[in-house]
Amino acid sequence: EQLVDGALLKVYRDQAEMPDGSTAVREWIDHPGASAIVPLFEDGQTILVRQFRYPPRRVFWEVPAGKLDAEGEPPEVVAARELEEETGWRAHRFDHLGSSYPCIGYSNEVIHFYLARELEQGQRALEDHEFMDVEMMPLTKAVAMARQGKIMDMKSVAALLYAAAHLNDTAPS
Repeated sequence: EQLVDGALLKVYRDQAEMPDGSTAVREWIDHPGASAIVPLFEDGQTILVRQFRYPPRRVFWEVPAGKLDAEGEPPEVVAARELEEETGWRAHRFDHLGSSYPCIGYSNEVIHFYLARELEQGQRALEDHEFMDVEMMPLTKAVAMARQGKIMDMKSVAALLYAAAHLNDTAPS
């Protein structure tokens, strides 16, 4: 049964069959998926955005990110679009860091994580309902903020830790 048919989310209530043959009610959110980006400049700087999020009613530090707008849209295309729209920077190289399901108990959303490099100035183009500040800082500071609980948005924590691990794995020995 479809409970909500929203612009972004669709919410369902299903009768799910359990391994023992019984049934249970499962309510879940259908989400199109998203891409999250850690921009990395040659000098080790990254970009975070700060924006107010309505459900928890507070301002959060976040990596640039956005949802897939069309069925089958490549996540890397979304990463490129959202990076430029939100920050005004364009990347010529995207390293895929991994993908994960942030809320497996109630959503089918998948977030694809990217490290964006070879950056150049582009054109920022926020949508009418978007209000965010852009701040550059050392990637090491952003990772430390995530580890210290100063960044509380899970996709951003995951993205920053993925990026740090990736850079550590690819560093010369």
